[in-house]
Amino acid sequence: MSEVLFPTESGTVVLDGPVGPLEVALDLPEGDVAPLPVVAIVCHPLSTEGGSMHNKVVTMCARALRELGVTVVRFNFRGVGGSAGTFDHGQGEQEDLRAVAAWVRAQRPQAALWLAGFSFGAFVSLRVAGELQPHVLVSIAPPVDRGWDFDGVQPPAQWLVIQGDADEIVDAQAVYRWLDGLSAPHELVRMPDTSHFFHRKLIDLRGAIQHGVRRWLPGAGA
Repeated sequence: MSEVLFPTESGTVVLDGPVGPLEVALDLPEGDVAPLPVVAIVCHPLSTEGGSMHNKVVTMCARALRELGVTVVRFNFRGVGGSAGTFDHGQGEQEDLRAVAAWVRAQRPQAALWLAGFSFGAFVSLRVAGELQPHVLVSIAPPVDRGWDFDGVQPPAQWLVIQGDADEIVDAQAVYRWLDGLSAPHELVRMPDTSHFFHRKLIDLRGAIQHGVRRWLPGAGA
């Protein structure tokens, strides 16, 4: 995968993934913001329900981070868009994320790796967090009550969780109970009157992400 160079402009590349091509989009920081030595990989929601790297929550998450100077990598899990393969119930999708992370680390070895995910993407990124050890993890509406195995996840110390109180797909109370039962430190943002896809709340989501991670940016201090 190191043969594919990290783009110098925003755009898409194709990586050699575990089961064939992986479609990857690179979003460089906003032009008026000094780039930081951080690359964040953002994972999209459930493929079988139309999830892709173009999902509006995913792209808003990317925008929020880019506005802070973070370089963002989005990608399509296997079977979505230009990515080969078929849906693999989270197992193969973890392999996809590992492949993208390996490429990022090979191409940008001096940059801090951040992970972020929305819904199913939050599950996938949480499952590999212990292995990849990202500097920061952002979990948006983690689907803890939807049958996915969250046992034994190892989020980093700098972990931001954002959950809408009026989520019609993920039970917000189940998320809060799950977090209360973990020993892992976390920063929880509860968004009132907010549905799963953050309808009419995307700008609020952007603010929650930026406020939550700003202190973890390089040079931000304690």
